[in-house]
Amino acid sequence: MMRLAVRTLRHRKSGFIATFVAVVFGTAIVMACGGLMETGIRSNVEPQRLAGTSLVVTGNQSHHRPGVEDATPLTERVGVPADLLPEIRAVEGVTSATGDYTFPAFTPPSAGGSAADASRAVVAEGHNWSSAGLAPYPLSAGHAPRSAQVVVSSGTVGEQLTLLINGEPKTFTISGIAPQASGHAFFSDQDAASLVRNPSRFADVGVQVAPGTNLGDVRDRLEEIGDLTVRAGVDRGLAEHPDAESRRTALIAVAGSFGGIAAMTMMFVVASTLALAAQHREREFALLRGIGTTPGQVRRMILGEALMVSLPAVVLGCLPGIFLGRFLFDQLSSHGVASPVIEFAQGWIPFAAGAGAAVLAAIGAALIAARRSAKIKPVEALVEASLQRKWFSWIRLLFGLLFLGGGLALLIVTATVMSGPLAASTAGPSILCWAIGVALLGPFWTKLVLGIWRWPVQALTRVNGRLAIRNLSARSVALSAAAMPVMLAVGISTANLYMQTTQVHASSEAFTRDLRADAVLVSDAGLSPALVSQVRAVPGVASASAFVRSMGAVDDPRKAPFDEDGAPVIGVDAQGANGTAPVRLTSGSLAGLSGSTAAVPEYMATKTGRGVGSEITMTLGDGTTVKLRVVATFAAERGYESIILPAALVAAHTTDGLTKQLLVRAEPGTDVRPGLAKVAAAHPGVQVADRSTLVASNVEDLQTQAWINYMLVGMLIAYTAVSVVNTLVSTTLRRRREFALQRLTGSTRFQVLRMLTTESTLVTLTGVTLGTVVALACLLPFSAKVANDVLPTGPLWIYLVIVGAAAALTFGSTLIPATATLRHAPTQPTHND
Repeated sequence: MMRLAVRTLRHRKSGFIATFVAVVFGTAIVMACGGLMETGIRSNVEPQRLAGTSLVVTGNQSHHRPGVEDATPLTERVGVPADLLPEIRAVEGVTSATGDYTFPAFTPPSAGGSAADASRAVVAEGHNWSSAGLAPYPLSAGHAPRSAQVVVSSGTVGEQLTLLINGEPKTFTISGIAPQASGHAFFSDQDAASLVRNPSRFADVGVQVAPGTNLGDVRDRLEEIGDLTVRAGVDRGLAEHPDAESRRTALIAVAGSFGGIAAMTMMFVVASTLALAAQHREREFALLRGIGTTPGQVRRMILGEALMVSLPAVVLGCLPGIFLGRFLFDQLSSHGVASPVIEFAQGWIPFAAGAGAAVLAAIGAALIAARRSAKIKPVEALVEASLQRKWFSWIRLLFGLLFLGGGLALLIVTATVMSGPLAASTAGPSILCWAIGVALLGPFWTKLVLGIWRWPVQALTRVNGRLAIRNLSARSVALSAAAMPVMLAVGISTANLYMQTTQVHASSEAFTRDLRADAVLVSDAGLSPALVSQVRAVPGVASASAFVRSMGAVDDPRKAPFDEDGAPVIGVDAQGANGTAPVRLTSGSLAGLSGSTAAVPEYMATKTGRGVGSEITMTLGDGTTVKLRVVATFAAERGYESIILPAALVAAHTTDGLTKQLLVRAEPGTDVRPGLAKVAAAHPGVQVADRSTLVASNVEDLQTQAWINYMLVGMLIAYTAVSVVNTLVSTTLRRRREFALQRLTGSTRFQVLRMLTTESTLVTLTGVTLGTVVALACLLPFSAKVANDVLPTGPLWIYLVIVGAAAALTFGSTLIPATATLRHAPTQPTHND
């Protein structure tokens, strides 16, 4: 049978081209996703500033809430308590241990930006001089820094250098030059301890181990000291870039979900292409069965054909998979999903995963395609080869109902249990359940939809419309095969795109509904504490407040409405009723928001019984546990709750310790922007922006997630297009005898094309209708829970573009091959029929 399979491929190349292309694309996508996952798991960051250490000790970047099994990630740098340094040095095998203070120290815009200052060093981080030996960074000129001195990578010894530290300009004398320390400034240990926000904690501790000592043993002893993480080898680089550690989970999740959906789509596309090729060869299988071929031999022949097509396709797909993985990683890095400092890794495991998934998909699809062709009786095959009618099977019905039931269950859970952004965790998978369920029972749904569209189409197209409708009614299985890929593309793309636009809009509305700031002062280098009083003195300013964001975990009460990712924390200054805090108070006041106090959502206070005057316990972003007295409660949209804390408290427990935004509210009818611009001009790096800056930063994470989904949807549409084109082109070419008969009975080529245009219209309408219904089954409950509106939010042009692309694929895949076929005389023989 393998010899027969080889001969079949030689004479039916066109029938297997789509399968070949689908396997190539599938191998490349799965292999690229495997590379992303390997990159996330490894998270290799080559150490630079800590390259000379044997081990690096950092704080534990996770927190276990009481009574909760899953750990909450800590988004800020935890650090190592300075009082543990003597214990670290006393560990057996440790020869030295050096604590590292890390804090923001920026070059002002005037320095390093003009031609006159081109020789000055551009600095972003400050450190204590003793930590320079962890690289090490040798001096090429000058000496170690003393009080009010600094070592940088370029410049002139004795020259004055101004740096922005904690939002304020400070001038130091360059004492030495360390060319390799690009982007870093080193101060005396005494100055560094006074400049860092929290001198009681080191960012990390570099440890040197005696030669010949087992690093694993020393590592175990160090971790016994306290709640510490000890890194060795390439993992030392993660201590320099803690954001890389926090983003690895997102990268792994994106790669896993993307690769899983791509593998499922590949299975669907390959199965549809092989099934279609098998359906078009019913006469051939009937002849084989008639001369004594057993069902097992037919199955082996189809399986052999699939393997001979898929294996070279897998080899070819590995090449674009290498470049696609690198391209996707670069895109994810540029959009903030992955850290750009991580080294992209794509070893043999992604190659094996991509090849294995593609081959298994081809084998599974071949077995599915061969099941009916191998069991059919020869006489029945000859009848069904001319007109396919049978499609129903109990297995198909069972799985179809299971998937539809799963979609219905997820719909109910989304509508009744989920709230806010969490609704996406059930609404997203529901679209696949609905789409697969509808596809499995496709002929039933296409007949139902055809019954709706047949009358308006027939009224508009008359004779050609009636002929097209009769053709499709008699060929319901073929109609289903043509409409299902269109349904899949329209349904998945519409649901995913409008889920993102709805969620971004809902998040913006939840934030801006209570946002009362008219302007905002921003600076990446931080705002000086003195700036607040200066802004409040500007004529026309009604209120001004610092604004800081972070994440924390509510330890007590345990029933707080936050998941394992933690609770969003917003820091503002104490203020009266006319303040800028983006909240609607329901009890208490923010006038006493200082020290260890908090304002909590009304829903949390009601659910836990912790209202005004009670206490709650929180672990802040850097792992510090604080007890807070509740001074106010406020209304918040479900799923968008946050905790309001004093800005000074939040900023002190962030990685950089900076306040980067200042909210300003103006008196009614007053333009305060000119006055604010004057104040900002006196502070290097400070800019005046409008409230849209706050809105953009609030939905930044959602916009990143939306971009990921846009990329995912775009690739799935392109991939699904293979199935659409193959199905329609193959179906059209198979009807050459029918077209020849029509022309011999008097129909012109133009009349045949008009009939096919009407058929394409019905296929498009059927696929778009079913895809829209599938998308709405996901979007309606999602939108109701996320945006409190039944209809999803988003521009109409997105849907119109999706429908237009589906129509273009359908019409092009039908009319182009039909036009080429009709160029030949109707009496010309066809070899493949």
